[in-house]
Amino acid sequence: MNDRKQHVIEMAHQLFIDKGFQATSIQDILDYSGISKGTFYNYFSSKNELLIALFKLIYKKMEKNRNELLIGQNPSNIDIFIKQIELQLKTNRTNKLISLFEEVFFSNDPELKQFIKQGQLRTLRWLFQRFTDIFDDSKKPYLLDCAIMFMGILQQNLKYHELAHGSNHSVHQVVRYSVERIVRMVDEVAKSGDQLVQPELLENLLPDCRNTDQAFQQELYHTVLVLKKALNHREAQTKYMELLEFIQDELLHSKNPRKFLIESALLSFKTGQAAFAKKDVQKLDQLVESFFHQIEELG
Repeated sequence: MNDRKQHVIEMAHQLFIDKGFQATSIQDILDYSGISKGTFYNYFSSKNELLIALFKLIYKKMEKNRNELLIGQNPSNIDIFIKQIELQLKTNRTNKLISLFEEVFFSNDPELKQFIKQGQLRTLRWLFQRFTDIFDDSKKPYLLDCAIMFMGILQQNLKYHELAHGSNHSVHQVVRYSVERIVRMVDEVAKSGDQLVQPELLENLLPDCRNTDQAFQQELYHTVLVLKKALNHREAQTKYMELLEFIQDELLHSKNPRKFLIESALLSFKTGQAAFAKKDVQKLDQLVESFFHQIEELG
């Protein structure tokens, strides 16, 4: 994303916070960001598309930071999971996302509501994947049920804790309390053998999400991070940084990853290996190869 487009998104975000999404007009955005109407429509087909781009920008950064917390750590560590949840809640609070979500809900706009619904499902999928890291395999059939319950427990605990202590309350106590409750509930549900929702539901509801298992994500984030660190004080830093961001976005966020473009980007790293450790470039190449191999197997 170019700097000017990102500037427009950031200016619009501030207007949405100050005035509300519905009350902010496209003309308001043009005036506040200092662009022409033609430039706006070159970037976005509508105000709705701009809002979706804003949500994607925020959550792309949040997912990156959330995954970096796991690098070099044991995925089953409860404390790391708590930090990830706190990061997510802080992101929501800092960017005033809850109020924007509420506006979308009451707007009855089908496009925006569908986008928010898909976002909630992706959050649920992430929780389920993290629970499979934390709890042993015998509990996996019950972990989607527990992830759903955890979302409800956390939301309600935050709501009433804020009523009791004000909007500036610390979320750490609430998150830890909610996580400790769900740990006990996982054991209880597994012992009972009761299952309400089949884990396969996620694949049915998110059919476009491929190769997003936690292990693959962590390997990709770690490999990209290592390559980025090797770029310090090197020529063509911007070029390689953009190529890394492109490869990562295509593999994790694109519905139809463009293999020929990814391979072209990889070629730049292979021909410029003097700037990078050979094993790190090979690792990225292997991850890309395994990604497309899995897609081919799925048909």
